Amino acid sequence: MNTNQDYLRWWSTGSGRIELQLWQSDSETGHHQGDCLNDVQELLTVPYIYKQLDALDSDLIAAELGEYGAWDDEELSDHSANLERLLWIACGDIQDEYFDREVTA
Repeated sequence: MNTNQDYLRWWSTGSGRIELQLWQSDSETGHHQGDCLNDVQELLTVPYIYKQLDALDSDLIAAELGEYGAWDDEELSDHSANLERLLWIACGDIQDEYFDREVTA
């Protein structure tokens, strides 16, 4: 997916305890209008993305997602769903940052 117009984007949680790098095109795939779940699940199979997420501690991911206040403890006990949530948030934040840069440029 990484074309010569594509850029590798860096993202971190608010605390900075989790950092990811995603190609701009992959962040566009993972965050868009409508249901993103199938696209996020597909992105989780991309080797460079999977490798980054697989290296993260499940308790750390749950704690970081817990800061959003959108999921209860039972929901946060599902590690697979947490990986999807984390990747979706990262894609969305990257898209927001990219849009903000384009608007102010």
